[in-house]
Amino acid sequence: MTLLLISPILIPLITAALCLLVWRRPVWQRWLGTAGAFALLSASGLLLKLVWDRGIQAEQMGSWPAPFGITLVADLFSAVMIVLAGLTGAAVFVYSHGNIDRFRESFGYYPLMHLLLMGVCGAFLTGDVFNLYVWFEVMLISSFVLLALGGERGQIEGAFKYVTLNLVSSGFFLAAVGLLYSVAGTLNMADLAVKLRETSNPPLITALAMLFLVAFGIKAAVFPLFFWLPASYHTPPVAVSAMFAGLLTKVGVYALIRVFTLLFVQDPAYTHRLILVISGLTMLTGVLGAMSQNEFRRVLSFHIVSQIGYMIMGLGLFTRLALAASVFYIIHHIIVKTNLFLVAGIVHRHTGTMELKRLGGFYESRPLLALLFLVPALSLAGVPPLSGFFAKFFLVKGGLAIEQYWIVAVSLFVSILTLFSMIKIWAEVFWKPASEPEQAVSSRARSLWAPVAALAAITVFIGVGVEPVFRLSDAAAVQMLNPEEYIRVVLGGNR
Repeated sequence: MTLLLISPILIPLITAALCLLVWRRPVWQRWLGTAGAFALLSASGLLLKLVWDRGIQAEQMGSWPAPFGITLVADLFSAVMIVLAGLTGAAVFVYSHGNIDRFRESFGYYPLMHLLLMGVCGAFLTGDVFNLYVWFEVMLISSFVLLALGGERGQIEGAFKYVTLNLVSSGFFLAAVGLLYSVAGTLNMADLAVKLRETSNPPLITALAMLFLVAFGIKAAVFPLFFWLPASYHTPPVAVSAMFAGLLTKVGVYALIRVFTLLFVQDPAYTHRLILVISGLTMLTGVLGAMSQNEFRRVLSFHIVSQIGYMIMGLGLFTRLALAASVFYIIHHIIVKTNLFLVAGIVHRHTGTMELKRLGGFYESRPLLALLFLVPALSLAGVPPLSGFFAKFFLVKGGLAIEQYWIVAVSLFVSILTLFSMIKIWAEVFWKPASEPEQAVSSRARSLWAPVAALAAITVFIGVGVEPVFRLSDAAAVQMLNPEEYIRVVLGGNR
């Protein structure tokens, strides 16, 4: 069981090392990287099944008992996130065969992507706040290099903005970790959950919670801390953008949900109400930004911001149904948003541009691509019976159940604006006549289509077979709202 729990970290690490051993053979790196991604997906599926069948799993590295050693923990929420990381990695690695040029391959694209996946999986599995900081830094380093890989002017500008703001976030995070340790004398999350309940100074804990909210808010790109994201996500190759769009901000969302369900629950009338207000502002500013853009990936980048608002809406409502809806929404969004970026890459491959005004005619020349765009686009807007409809339905139901009508109204209004912006892309890229001839593409471009079709099929499946996915999300929410099992499994007899 220990090997299975650490496999989401080991597999990317070993794959990255193997890719480095064949540094001068990019084709070998390509296939090793893809095999490693599918191995990660398989291991993550087995880990989710283990947690579903046997409950929360925890291991203490180096045989040091909690709370003194390095703890890895997999509950249903983290196991689901690991599966989504594996799925996104597998789709993007297959897509990379036709999207990443040999120049970038020769400078370490595949090992860097696996180091990024290792950081993501480590953040999902860690049971220690300081090690969460370490895994964030692993992600930051690898993502910064991937963002700048190729050295194009736009990439360097985007990478500078990205790394600057994320270093600010890291500074807030590290300061918050130090202050938290000075107050509680521990950084093990399960031990913190126990000790913060017993604190005699709740206002101090609330102040610490605000530091973590700022740190993770920058990582998650919530209002008003999101401006680095649309300035950088449209600059690297599409495969890199898709990986970032699908996973990186969701690690910030995961961290917010984790600490504000396990640690900072002393004053939810203040902390979670503030998160709810931030969620509404994030939805609105993101979708308004998307409507103002005329470049395919910039529209999608602003939509990432908007959709983050939906994900933390359930955390702000802080009920079982709302948290289950947030988990469901994250599942839906990672798949849909990754797919939309991959579709944008196919459009770019055939035209050489992402500017909406210069595109057109794809409904006539590529009807299958038009269909593959409509599935995630309509799902993002919440059109039934696709996954996005049910994700928003559960959030709305959760808001109505506790009479938070204003956030329900905001979420529905933003859904309409989201549909409008998706129609804008449809009209410009697919419906209007082509303004420029399509470019010839190489045979490698065939690999672009398979992951797009697979993710679209999963989106339809989640919408049609919503019950098992929601049941899984609900079980994850129950574990988060009742952390006694998490604490017992991690601390054991040391509680």
